This record gives sequence, C-alpha cells and structure tokens, in this order.
Amino acid sequence: MTMSSDRSLVQIAFYAALIAALGLVPKIELGLAGGIPITAQSLGVMLAGMMLGPVRGGLAVALLLFLVALGLPFLAGGRGGIGVFYGATAGYLAGYFVGAIVTGAIMKAMRNMNVVFGAVVSGVVGGIVVVHALGVPVLAYKAGMSMEKAIMVGSLPFIPGDLIKVALAAVVAHTIARGLPSAMLSRN
Repeated sequence: MTMSSDRSLVQIAFYAALIAALGLVPKIELGLAGGIPITAQSLGVMLAGMMLGPVRGGLAVALLLFLVALGLPFLAGGRGGIGVFYGATAGYLAGYFVGAIVTGAIMKAMRNMNVVFGAVVSGVVGGIVVVHALGVPVLAYKAGMSMEKAIMVGSLPFIPGDLIKVALAAVVAHTIARGLPSAMLSRN
C-alpha cells in the first residue's frame, strides 16, 4: 500500500465514523412518515461526498451500510441489522449511498467555482433530491400509500431541516477549504 491509499482508507473510515456518530444525535419522530425519522446522518452523507469526492464518499457510506448490515447499531436510534434494509427507510439508505456519490461528483465538477456555491448545489442535488428520490418510492411501497401521500409525509416535512444541513455542510466545506485545502479531495 502506498501512503496515498493509506490516507484514503483513513478518510473513508473517518467519514463512515462521522456518519455513525451523527446517528447519536437524538432522532426526531414525526409520527406521520411511516417511521422515517429526522436525523443528523444525512449531514454526514453530504460532507462525505463534498469532502472526499464521488468514489471515496460513496465508499464511506458503503462502509457504514455494511457495518449496519452486520448488525452494528450505527443508524439513528441505535438501529442496525439486515432488517433495516427491508423496512420503510431502505430507500433512504440506498439514497445515502447514491447521494454521496452524486454530491461528490457535482462538487468535483464544480471544483473551479466558489466552494460555498458548489457545496450548496451538490448538497441540494445529491443530499436532498437524490436521497428523497430513492427514499420516497420505497416508503410508498412499504407503507402502502400513494406516491403523493409519501411525498407529503416522507419528503416535504424534511426539506427545511435538510436545507439547514446543506447550509451547515457548506460552512464546514468553506472552512476546511480555507484552512486545509488538501483535505478537500473533491476539489483536487
């Protein structure tokens, strides 16, 4: 292994751990979204893509999901195990993986633009649109509701909080880009 591959492995593990740690922030149950909680973990997904780029960001989320599948309680509320991939949240978990890749790809494509602008665009598209586009249909299917109802209860109530997470991720990305630009692998 080379020094850069060692560094990549550490960064992937770090962001997987960050997403798991954000699962310790108490989840908020809305009681109307088929069991879909508001969590801080999507912030970590956005940051993984923004900071690491599409490949490493996707691998960080894949590592987290693999550990969850093994039974480790790394999802909000201490959830883990293969069963979470068969429930109403399964689409959102798939959305985390694809969302991190899309966020990283957009951030990389916008590497010559303002960091905050790139972070906001990539966070909205990858961290919100992609996650909800994959999560809502599975919620509708698993909860036996129409797509319209699934959007109303499984997406729209979460958008304000998701926009706050995008803003936080943009601030973090901007701060890191100014203080330690080499840590912004998506922009190198």
